[in-house]
Amino acid sequence: MPTNAKRDAVADLAGRISRSSIAIATDFSGLGVNNLTELRKRLREQGVEYRVVKNRIALLAATEAGLDQFAELLEGSTGIAFGYDEPVAAAKTLDEFVKQTRLPLIIRKGIMDGAVLSSTQVAVLAALPPRDQLIAKLLGQMNAPITGLVYVLSGPVRGLAMVLQRRGEQLAAAGG
Repeated sequence: MPTNAKRDAVADLAGRISRSSIAIATDFSGLGVNNLTELRKRLREQGVEYRVVKNRIALLAATEAGLDQFAELLEGSTGIAFGYDEPVAAAKTLDEFVKQTRLPLIIRKGIMDGAVLSSTQVAVLAALPPRDQLIAKLLGQMNAPITGLVYVLSGPVRGLAMVLQRRGEQLAAAGG
């Protein structure tokens, strides 16, 4: 018979799972309390929450949230980073934390838009440039053909203007 505290924990975790745009499972064994506190602080700055979860409760919460693939993330000591806004922020912050501190935090798997990501795919996601930079590149690529078209279409007019200017200079030199 589950207690009210466990029911509340399942409901809370189910809400986090359903609201998150990405969830990344980590193995935090070997990390001290100070290290976990530092990790949580860095993630919080990016709008990401880090929760240490009991696998059984997380499995029940995932079932309640309608995300059965979530079970693939759960094995051993599990800590989950929930990203709510930009999915890249969670992956990037975890990756930077591991690289900077050289602590034994293992990024196992992730889940984004219902698809399970391997640890390699999470690392590739972390290597992506920020969203603003990607949008700027996309807009630059979309703007390039238009700029080229304007340049080509203005060529004959520019050529005619140069011919008329040179002719005016010739007439001025001949008459003056």
